[in-house]
Amino acid sequence: MYTKEFEIRWNDLDANRHLANKAYVEFAAHTRMSFLVESGFDQRLLAKANIGPVVFYEHIYYFKEVFSGQPVRVSLEFKGMSEDGMFFEFHHNYYDHKGRNIAHCEIMGAWIDLKTRKLIGLPEDVLPLFDKVERAEGFRILTKEDTRKHTKTPKDLQ
Repeated sequence: MYTKEFEIRWNDLDANRHLANKAYVEFAAHTRMSFLVESGFDQRLLAKANIGPVVFYEHIYYFKEVFSGQPVRVSLEFKGMSEDGMFFEFHHNYYDHKGRNIAHCEIMGAWIDLKTRKLIGLPEDVLPLFDKVERAEGFRILTKEDTRKHTKTPKDLQ
């Protein structure tokens, strides 16, 4: 399991003086990008392939408050990917300085071609990088139907 530790900064707190929900999202995103970079998905590779990650949803479940003064550790588990690498799923757990689980996050996303702005499978020379990545318990092959689990339809203003 991949983990990253974060210091809680003043701007990570909300009006209740505990860790703000935006900080949970930012810590998870930073953990994912660190994980991807360490797995070979650095900015150079993404620029060469002209791809970028997009998030379909991030669901966070909060268990316990956490306050400034102690670090937070965020884990990452690789929970799923489509056969072509287009779709991916990660789970994060957040732990306080005593190792207590304070929150959980489930995220699903995909890769887009930055020129066409369309979803795209990973290039054939990039896809094998994920063969080296540790898969979490319960890892599954994702399909397009899996990405529709929480489908919402946009409703424009009249």
